[in-house]
Amino acid sequence: MDLLVTTEWLASELQASDLRVVDATYFLPEHGRDAAAEYEAAHIPGAVFMDLAEIADLSSPLPNMLPAPEKFASRMQSLGLGDGSRVVLYDNSPLHTSARAWWMLKVFGAHDVAILDGGLAKWRAEGRALASGKESLRHRHFTIWADDARVRTLDQMKANLDSRAEQVIDARSPARFTGEEPDPRPATHAGHIPGSANIHYQTLFNEDGSWKQGEELRAIYESAGVDLAKPLVATCGSGITAAVLVFGAQLLGNTASLYDGSWAEWGADRSTPKAMGAATVGAA
Repeated sequence: MDLLVTTEWLASELQASDLRVVDATYFLPEHGRDAAAEYEAAHIPGAVFMDLAEIADLSSPLPNMLPAPEKFASRMQSLGLGDGSRVVLYDNSPLHTSARAWWMLKVFGAHDVAILDGGLAKWRAEGRALASGKESLRHRHFTIWADDARVRTLDQMKANLDSRAEQVIDARSPARFTGEEPDPRPATHAGHIPGSANIHYQTLFNEDGSWKQGEELRAIYESAGVDLAKPLVATCGSGITAAVLVFGAQLLGNTASLYDGSWAEWGADRSTPKAMGAATVGAA
């Protein structure tokens, strides 16, 4: 499969025995929506629901941190996702959370994973079939391994301040990035990681929710001073929308990493430097 698949392609492949469709919708509390309830009300036929709120390290004080590999494998097996599966992810979230699910699957060793371009909104707009209730698939074995090369820790991000080995891109809104808007989390400083560039995740999408591609997508990264031929690491507020920048970079041939703790960790840590105002274009 391509990294991005169309609604036409998915409709033609829905009955394939090795295809697994996954609803990876996730909302923040302020959205006032229930992802599981919306899935049960209407989803693409055969799709299972990946609960990103639960498939996380719930013992961590930080939000949305990667779960232990064993937990991830167990959840994937219960969803019927296993070795040899082709997985197509979609969502109906303003955060485009299928990108986070895609990144997690890649971290934990899944090979054939794609995102449905335009998500559930495009599928619905085209009048395609929907199902309700829950889907039940038999458990499948999911061989687990962790690709740490796709993940960055606080210590690695601190070291990068000096080495500048990786360009850092921040997916938050410009107002959050510059510090003009305070962070919504208690005791969390405003601003951004020094030297990082800002690419608001929403700029990677067209008005209909489909992904920008090709030169139009490339221009977004390059206008922020990013060299796509060099290593990248993405960050955001809590590791969700950073995955949008990682997926966008992958569409352009760059296997970027993701700082899982993101600003929830960096901004609350008194030992980390924080920058305010606009970024230095092209900086690490």
